[in-house]
Amino acid sequence: MKQFDFDEVVDRQGTGSVKWDSVENASILPMWVADMDFRTAPAIVNALQKRVEHGIFGYAKVPDAYYEATINWFSRKHSFHIERDWILYTSGVVPAISAILKALTNPGDGVIVQTPVYNCFFSSIRNMGCQLVENPLVNCDGHYQVDFEDLENKASRSDVTVMILCNPHNPVGRAWTKQELFRIGEICFKHGVKVISDEIHCDLMFPGNHHQPFAALGDEFLMNTVSTHSPSKSFNIAGLQIANIVTANKGLKQKVDRALNIHEVCDVNPFGVAALVAAYNQGEEWLNELNHYLYENYLAVVEFVQHQLPKLSVVQQEATYLAWIDCRKLDIPSDKIGEMLLKEGALMINQGTVYGESGDGYIRLNMACPRSLLIEGLKRMASVLGDK
Repeated sequence: MKQFDFDEVVDRQGTGSVKWDSVENASILPMWVADMDFRTAPAIVNALQKRVEHGIFGYAKVPDAYYEATINWFSRKHSFHIERDWILYTSGVVPAISAILKALTNPGDGVIVQTPVYNCFFSSIRNMGCQLVENPLVNCDGHYQVDFEDLENKASRSDVTVMILCNPHNPVGRAWTKQELFRIGEICFKHGVKVISDEIHCDLMFPGNHHQPFAALGDEFLMNTVSTHSPSKSFNIAGLQIANIVTANKGLKQKVDRALNIHEVCDVNPFGVAALVAAYNQGEEWLNELNHYLYENYLAVVEFVQHQLPKLSVVQQEATYLAWIDCRKLDIPSDKIGEMLLKEGALMINQGTVYGESGDGYIRLNMACPRSLLIEGLKRMASVLGDK
């Protein structure tokens, strides 16, 4: 029996929402930035209300319950057994990645990413004075795969010291298999390349798939990896700014801890702490229902595109709530598609080129909304692209 109503349409306009209040006018339907249009789990709301009622919001001391909730969640959900002294808390995954790069690289070092990939990786690499080294993923009949030969060539370069792994992958929706991750690790460790594993989407898995933490594959993985986690995507609490960095390597942890202090992102707020504890201790049933609803949304997108937009195709997805749609048969650049959808259809999506040149001809659509809004967005897309 369903306990939670994901069909409820919540009015977010006028709430200071980047997603809804950054659009040009109220008629535009935003299906771009990666936050969800669902209320978060009731347990989180209750925990925040209780914290607000206290009425004092001074500097936050992270309690034992925070570490216990995190450790128990990853052990229970992902068979990843984390020790307390492996954890560093911070305000978000993007600040975490920048701090980790600060700790692990020198200016001019090459950093591998698998494009098309989350665009903030690019800015973090650039801001640390490093070089972007692309290992483009290969779209094989709608299913993305790693080009291991190219990865080996890039990792073998003397200037390449780090790889940022997006696991699961945003925007292509892959939940990397154990075998794929093993091969990535073998290549990186052979050439002395440290791995930053961004696992922010790890709890957003479709039926039949599971998340494999990169660091949990063996001792070599554990000691050569820095992972990042957060409940922000899976529980729709990104605005509360809470994330964890996990590494078992004491030397790496000391360097990262120092970088967090240099960047002054070593403190968190009491609401983020309370939300994480509630999410990991009491949010599992809500998350399970959410994942089922998101999967049904994905199936709805696939069916609609097949029947109403036959020139387009939806990439096979295993995780996240971000549909990656192949529009290359239209022979229209991604930026032009985005402009057309916004101007002619009052629909805001992400252009594929945001995620690198290999994203040209694709768009990213946020499916994490009530199905009525999703269908409305798809209808707007069809009204613009259906006759192209």
